[in-house]
Amino acid sequence: MSNPKFFLYARKSTDDEERQILSIEAQLAELKEFANTEKLEIAASFTEAKTAKEPGRMKFGEMLALIEQGKADGILSWHPDRLARNPIDGGRIIYMVDTGKIKSLKFPSFWFEDTPQGKFMLNIAFGQSKYFIDNLSENVKRGLRQKLRNGVYPGWAPLGYLNEPKRHNIVIDPVKHKLIRKLFEIYAGGEHTLEALTTKFNDLGLTSVRDKALQLSMAHRILRSPFYYGVFKYKGETYQGKHEPIITKKLFDQVQEVMRYRGKKRKIIRHGFIFTGFLKCSCGCSITAETKKGHIYYRCTKKKGLCAEKYIREEKLTEQFKNILQKVSLPDDWADKMLNELDKEKITAAQSSVALVEKTRAEINKTETRLDNLLNDRIDGIIEKADYVNKKDSLIKEKLDFQDKIREIKDKGNNWLEPMRDFILRSKLAKKTADEGDLSELKAFLKNIGSNFILQGGKFEFLAQFEWELASRSDAFPNWHGMEESNPRMRFWRPPYCHYTNPAKITATGCYLVSLCKVCFLQCSQNLLSSKRFFKIFLFFLEK
Repeated sequence: MSNPKFFLYARKSTDDEERQILSIEAQLAELKEFANTEKLEIAASFTEAKTAKEPGRMKFGEMLALIEQGKADGILSWHPDRLARNPIDGGRIIYMVDTGKIKSLKFPSFWFEDTPQGKFMLNIAFGQSKYFIDNLSENVKRGLRQKLRNGVYPGWAPLGYLNEPKRHNIVIDPVKHKLIRKLFEIYAGGEHTLEALTTKFNDLGLTSVRDKALQLSMAHRILRSPFYYGVFKYKGETYQGKHEPIITKKLFDQVQEVMRYRGKKRKIIRHGFIFTGFLKCSCGCSITAETKKGHIYYRCTKKKGLCAEKYIREEKLTEQFKNILQKVSLPDDWADKMLNELDKEKITAAQSSVALVEKTRAEINKTETRLDNLLNDRIDGIIEKADYVNKKDSLIKEKLDFQDKIREIKDKGNNWLEPMRDFILRSKLAKKTADEGDLSELKAFLKNIGSNFILQGGKFEFLAQFEWELASRSDAFPNWHGMEESNPRMRFWRPPYCHYTNPAKITATGCYLVSLCKVCFLQCSQNLLSSKRFFKIFLFFLEK
């Protein structure tokens, strides 16, 4: 009688739970050595890199089919769990042993004989393999749930972050996170397309996790990902991340608003007229442009009927823009003194912000209590999963808003200081922007300081933000650079009698800046939405 032939079968799952199992190469080496020792004849070898927890392995099925055809008498494998981790494949092997299709099973790490006891032990081995994989799966899921509760993202860190293997968390990439933040800030301005920014940031060295060039789709995913402001979604549910945010939620919301606007269908502009879409005619129509004799002229579209608005050359329009920027620009010595005063104010504001921080923390505690109650309602089955997910998402965003507020108070001392600093620095930049004459920069600057840009009677008019309106009223301060005296100091011109006898009548429109004294400025500014940040710093100069 000839020696029985065996099929050699080696398998290693690519799943993490089997990473300790011998590699396929190691299994082959051990099995061949075992076959040589036991004088076993190997008819063929089958290797497979696939999990056995589910039926449907191609090589395994092919091997059993050949055994049924009589091509081999048995199977040689490292352990029964290499053959099956599910009841279907395990039951099939035992059935083939019962019917005599498989005459022998050999394992270097497991004993088997074709006896009732041997088949019973084999059945137990398959059952243990099934129990192991099920138990391991449950342990992994439990660990994953705890990881999510702790705010740790269970996956690869997105661009701008790095995975830290030792502590099993995610940390900021010391180089790329700055570029990510800059990408959000520039796009939020609304002046650049995503295509242009992708090219620009490729040149700046922002590459993918695998150091490949930044693609448009990748840049879009970055700008849409809430991970960068501290939250992440996993299987449709929102979680607050433990990782350090790169941007604020406020900046993220601004970017989403720009994306929504860009997503609207608009007519394709086939010209290079930079101020179309920026201006409106006083009649309510849009302003269009055309080229005549080498010059660009802007005019009303007259879509609502006749309009008396005449053509205006781009050069004259640009000159008006430059004049406005010259008006709102601050002298360098003024700006420097204002910035110094801001630094002093920041110290004072930081001391007075403690109560505001505590109040905001109390709001965070309330939100966390509501999140806990929401989870309890979900566990008790009081609310459906969809309602739970939506409400949880809303509460986490609310909590993040409060945290942003605390961060803003701590970092800036008070929420008016940094906007005021930004105003002063931009006001210093105004003159430089006007002198350089870059049309796109002029347009961007005007959009940052006002709205409702109208062309009326050949004159450019717009609604300026309060601080820029005040800065542009040069007639309110005819001696903008201060008056000379024996003890020179900077001061605003003050008319001797300017304020109303009845302070109740003081409103934003009732007290004109041309006749502001300290009293009127205080009364007037307190009626304006953004007055506090502007009033405090200018009050310093009014007192000089």
